[in-house]
Amino acid sequence: MPTVNPRRWWALLVLAAAQFMVIMDTSIIGVALPEMQRDLGFSQGDLQWVFNAYVIAFGGLLLLGGRLSDLLGARRVFVSGWSVLIAGSVVAAAASTAWVEVVGRAVQGVGGALIAPASMTLLMMLFSHDPRELGKAMALYGAAAPAGGTAGVFLGGVFTEWMSWPWIFIIYIPIGVATLLATGLLPAVAGRRGGVDVLGAIAVTAGLALTVFAVVRAPEVGWGQIETVLQLTGAAVLLVVFLFIQKASNAPLMPLGVWRTPGLGVSNLAMALLGAAWIPMWYFLNLYLQQVLGYGSFASGAALLPMTVLLMVFMTAITARLLGRFGPKPLIAGGLLILALGLVWLAAVEPTGTFVVDVLPASLVAALGMSLAYIPTLMSAISGVPQEQAGLASGIVNTTYQVGSALGLAALTALATSQGADQLGNLPALTDGFSAAFVAAAAIAAAGGLLTLLLMRKAPSAPAAESAAQPHSESVGA
Repeated sequence: MPTVNPRRWWALLVLAAAQFMVIMDTSIIGVALPEMQRDLGFSQGDLQWVFNAYVIAFGGLLLLGGRLSDLLGARRVFVSGWSVLIAGSVVAAAASTAWVEVVGRAVQGVGGALIAPASMTLLMMLFSHDPRELGKAMALYGAAAPAGGTAGVFLGGVFTEWMSWPWIFIIYIPIGVATLLATGLLPAVAGRRGGVDVLGAIAVTAGLALTVFAVVRAPEVGWGQIETVLQLTGAAVLLVVFLFIQKASNAPLMPLGVWRTPGLGVSNLAMALLGAAWIPMWYFLNLYLQQVLGYGSFASGAALLPMTVLLMVFMTAITARLLGRFGPKPLIAGGLLILALGLVWLAAVEPTGTFVVDVLPASLVAALGMSLAYIPTLMSAISGVPQEQAGLASGIVNTTYQVGSALGLAALTALATSQGADQLGNLPALTDGFSAAFVAAAAIAAAGGLLTLLLMRKAPSAPAAESAAQPHSESVGA
């Protein structure tokens, strides 16, 4: 029988705090973006790199973080991740130019990519002795994610309005130090011998970054120009090289055989499209509130609280029950289609609009769709794999979400800019640009819902789905 750690619930508090902070790092910047743009000289099109630099580093290195956690020991990697996140926070807070800010955000993403898989490994070790305790622990750990997303939206507004935007990064320094001091509560996990697929990690991260960069730059230099063609070709070559490395490696980051698992491919496609629709919505809604409606940082953060609270309530209290009753397919498809409906509603925003009429109802509908789709998509991706590959499948689907988010934001920012979203001060033009982005995001979400209906196999039985929802429940911020 596995040894029971008497301090496991205190250790869970440390791990939940880490999950809270990693997710908050994606949402806390939202309301601060206009202030950062003015102070650091970001163009309207380049402002997305404050978000994308974190997401590319985080998503591109998640699989490597999981591998390092296995080889070096989860607690050691957890500590290293927090040390890197603190360093990135110092750089981001002290930045006086746009490129330094982007570097700081990328370093934060590297830290997050080490923390997240190490946290999951430690949690599984702490509670593997009792499936019921594991279910409770996973529910609490999962609840920390939407709580972090909610807190990030609110605290970002508080810090930006009454202090200054660097405080959204400074806050990570004392919390990170406190977390490091508390790591003695975590179990010491011995590593195991094996290789690290460094070349694979470099290839996939560089390929993703170059893809996003090419999409961001294409509207400015032209889609048919040699620069854009070479960048996209180079990105494709790097991603193909990554696949060859995985096939040839004795210790690949992503064993290609895992893709033979039924449902894994469709679930990852749905997750990519979910991220590509949701994150641009959140990004442009922040800009609409501040640049068109004239909201201050705190008011903008408060305006997004109803949406994030609805997310937290549904993901932690309702979605798992629906998953157990209906299975993943109807929730994924229905959630994506409801998200599309909310985005179409948001596309009707006006230059002279109001929060109550133009934003609140549509954002709540969109949040309902997201809360219905995310956890079932994650469960569908991992439920069919062998137990020893559950961590790998979870890492793949979370990476897919991050990559979809980055590519979706890059493409929709290019679209919004071409429709007038770069004309600061011109409220009709800004609104037209944001509206175009909402329409495109709606099309992406609707495509995800329809593809799920067409391609996903019959849902598992209710007891199986309910069982899957308990031990692996995660959520998403922003």
